Amino acid sequence: MNNIALGRYVPLHSPIHRMDPRAKILALILVMIAIFIPTGYIGYAIIGIFVVGTVLAAKLKLNFLWRSLKPMMFMLFFLLIINVFVVKQGTILFEIFQFKVYSEAIFQTLYIMIRLILMIFLTTILTATTKPLELTLGIEDLLKPFQKLHVPAHEIAMMISIALRFIPTLIEETQRIMKAQASRGVDFDNGKFIEKIKAMLSLIVPLFVSAFQRAEDLAYAMEARGYIPNRPRTRYKQLSMKFADKMLILVAFLLVLCMVILNVWIL
Repeated sequence: MNNIALGRYVPLHSPIHRMDPRAKILALILVMIAIFIPTGYIGYAIIGIFVVGTVLAAKLKLNFLWRSLKPMMFMLFFLLIINVFVVKQGTILFEIFQFKVYSEAIFQTLYIMIRLILMIFLTTILTATTKPLELTLGIEDLLKPFQKLHVPAHEIAMMISIALRFIPTLIEETQRIMKAQASRGVDFDNGKFIEKIKAMLSLIVPLFVSAFQRAEDLAYAMEARGYIPNRPRTRYKQLSMKFADKMLILVAFLLVLCMVILNVWIL
C-alpha cells in the first residue's frame, strides 16, 4: 500500500491542502488544456516549473509522485515500440538488422511521454491534497449549472470520488491475490505465452469477483444509511473561495494564455 500514489490522500498541512476543491479542479482543467496546446519543449518546461512549484507548496515528496508513474511504465515502453515501427520521418539514428530507427519516432515518443507524465503528476497532486468528500462536493458544485440540462451532478460526482477512492484498494487487492496465487504455485513471470495467459486469468477472475463484492457491500452500506440519489441533500460543510483560491485559478488561466501565445509565436 505504501507504493501506491495515485488516488491516495496524504494528510499534510500545506496551502494547497487548505484550498477550495473547486479551485483545484478548475486549475487542473486549465493546466490540462495548456498541456494539450502544442508549444514544444519550451511550453512543457514552463508547465513543469508550475508543477514542481505546486508540489513544493503542497509539501509532497517527488518520489511520491514518481511512484504514480510505475503503473504507466509498460504503456510508455509499448508506445516507444509502436512509434519505432510506424514513424519513418526525420534522420536515421541507427540501424539494427536492416531496420532503421528514425529520430522523429524518438522525439514523438518523448513528446507524448512528457505530456502523460505531467498529466499524471497533476492528477496525483489533486487526489493527494484533496479529501474524497471535498472532491465530491467540488465536482458537484462545478456540475450544478448543468442540472438545468438534466445532468445528474451529484451522482456523477459520487461515482468519480468512489472510483478515485477505490484505486488504491483495487491495487492492494491485486497484490494480495498475486501473493495468494504465487503461494499455490502460479508463476506470473516465467513460462510460455499460454501459461502466462492462464496465470493472468487466475488473477483477473478473483479480482473481478472481489470488486463486484465490494461494490455490492458499498451499495448496501449506503442504503442502510439512508442514501437516496435523487433526494435533496443538506451539507455540513459549505465551500467558499478565498483570495488564494482565486489566485490559483488566475495563475492557471495565465498559464493557458502563455501557451496560446507560445503556440502562435512558434507557428
